[in-house]
Amino acid sequence: MTVLLWGVLPYVAFVLLVAGLVWRHRYDKFGWTTRSSQIYESKLLNIASPAFHYGILFVLAGHVVGLFIPMSWTGSIGVSEHTYHLFSLYGGTAAGILTVAGIALLIHRRRTHAPVFRATTVNDKLMYVVLLAAIALGMVAKLTHSTGDGYNYRESIAPWARSLFTLQPDTERMAGVPVLYEIHAVIGMILIAFVPYSRLVHMFSAPVQYLFRPYVVYRSRDLNQLGPRPERRGWERAGS
Repeated sequence: MTVLLWGVLPYVAFVLLVAGLVWRHRYDKFGWTTRSSQIYESKLLNIASPAFHYGILFVLAGHVVGLFIPMSWTGSIGVSEHTYHLFSLYGGTAAGILTVAGIALLIHRRRTHAPVFRATTVNDKLMYVVLLAAIALGMVAKLTHSTGDGYNYRESIAPWARSLFTLQPDTERMAGVPVLYEIHAVIGMILIAFVPYSRLVHMFSAPVQYLFRPYVVYRSRDLNQLGPRPERRGWERAGS
């Protein structure tokens, strides 16, 4: 079971992710969308959507740092394990709460606005379940093992995660990992595999280039420097 969960399932999830992205891009380009329901209701969406998106970005950033930045790197810049634990605990919990709040508002919006609810598919409902399970279990695992310096997953889960990229998964690192962290990891892999087959696929076409484009410069018109007024078709008021 250990080899199946930590040596096989990660690659199955990755294959399903890549295969799903290729399939959606080739055969479902017009379905590669969030299927926005803003036309039905926008007031609550303008609150829920930013809360969810900013929250999930912070959650993802925290996972990248926690899993793929070795302890020796943070130690070399003077960040002690206790300091890292506190930052991870409070920062991760805040990001998780923001994400869950955003999801809860999105679900409330779908349940209380009939047009939005009618546009909700079974796939959408499953997406919300998996998302909430992944985020909530991560928070529960972190808070359950938060006493002292907490559970140091950077000595077990993180090395295992990095070993996956060498195609030599160090499954022994996962021995002794608390059950809540194990469940969180399994649901996380299921979520990764599920992304291309849900509206979450739009994260791979987010307009990241907008962060780096030049500023749009607006200038007021100087009426004193305007030339002759261009001719316009149609009737104009006489005597002016």
